[in-house]
Amino acid sequence: MFESGRPRVTSASAGVVGELSVSAILASIATLLLFFATAPRATPNPQQRDLVSTLQSALSAMPAQSGAILVEDVESGSILASRGLDVAAHHLDRPGSTLKPFVLIALLESGRLDPHQRILCRRTLTIGRTRMDCTHPAEISQTDAQAAIAWSCNTYVSEVATRLTANELVQAFRRAGLDSPTRLVDGEATGRIPLPLDRSELQLEALGSWGIEVTPLELLEAYRKLALRKRESRIDATGPVFAGLEDSVTFGMAHAAWIQGMSVAGKTGTASSDETPRSHGFFVGYVPAERPEIVVLIYLANGRGMDAAAVAQPLLSAYEKFRAP
Repeated sequence: MFESGRPRVTSASAGVVGELSVSAILASIATLLLFFATAPRATPNPQQRDLVSTLQSALSAMPAQSGAILVEDVESGSILASRGLDVAAHHLDRPGSTLKPFVLIALLESGRLDPHQRILCRRTLTIGRTRMDCTHPAEISQTDAQAAIAWSCNTYVSEVATRLTANELVQAFRRAGLDSPTRLVDGEATGRIPLPLDRSELQLEALGSWGIEVTPLELLEAYRKLALRKRESRIDATGPVFAGLEDSVTFGMAHAAWIQGMSVAGKTGTASSDETPRSHGFFVGYVPAERPEIVVLIYLANGRGMDAAAVAQPLLSAYEKFRAP
C-alpha cells in the first residue's frame, strides 16, 4: 500500500459528495479504516484517532453538494477525511485564482517582482476576447503583492505574469506538482499544462482560466507543499504571498472561511470550463497559518470560490475546537 513513502487510498474507497446519508456514514467508516491501515505509523496514537473521528463527524453533518472535500495531514501526507475522493482524483478542471500564489512565488524568487510596488486596478479587465474583471471591492484601487493575493486581483497578477516566459510559467506550475500524480489514489488522472503561445494565453493561464486543468487532489498537494514551506520557515522572499494567504481569510476574498480563535491561510478560485459556461469554485488552505498541521480543499462543481470557502468553515471550526485546551 506504500509507494515512495506516501500512503495510498484505493479509488474503491472514494465516496461522492451528494450520496445519501447512509452512504456517507459508510464512507466515513471506510475512510477511518483506511487511515488506520495506511498511516505511516504502525499504531496511530489516540490524538490522531480522535482527530480523524472529529473531522469525519463534521463532514457527516455537512449538507451534500456535488464536488469534493478533502483534509490532508501536512507532515505525513495522509488523507484524514474525505468526500468525493473519486471526483478529486479523476476529475480535471481549471483551478482559477488558486494559481496566483505560484505565479507570484516564481516572480519573487527570480527577483523580477518588487513586492511593495503598487499597481492601479480599475476592476474592468479584458484579456484577448475574455472578460476577467476583478471582483474585489471597488475601494481596492491599488494592490501590491500581498494585497493582490488577499483580494485576488486579476489586474495585478495578469500584468506581472508577463515578466515570466511561457516556459517559466509552465515550469512554475510543474514544480508545484500540478501535472504530477499524487500517489494517494490508484489510477488517478494527472493535470495538463499547455504552453501559452502568446501574451493573452500566458495571462489567462496565470489566472487559471485558460489551458491548465488539474485534479482537486493535485491542487491539494500543491498547497500542502506551501504549508510545508511555512511550517519549516522556508519562505524568504516569498513572505508577502504567505501573508496574503492569511489576509485573504482574515478580511479578503476567502473571508467566509474565517474562524475566531485560530489563524487560517487560504485562497479561493472560480473558473469555468470549455464544456459548460457554469462556474465551479475552489477553496484550498491550511491551518494553523503560523505552523500548518492540516490542509483543506473544497471543490464545488457548481458555484464560486467564496461559496467553497463557506463550505470549509465548519471543518475548520471543528478542527479549532479539537485543538482548543
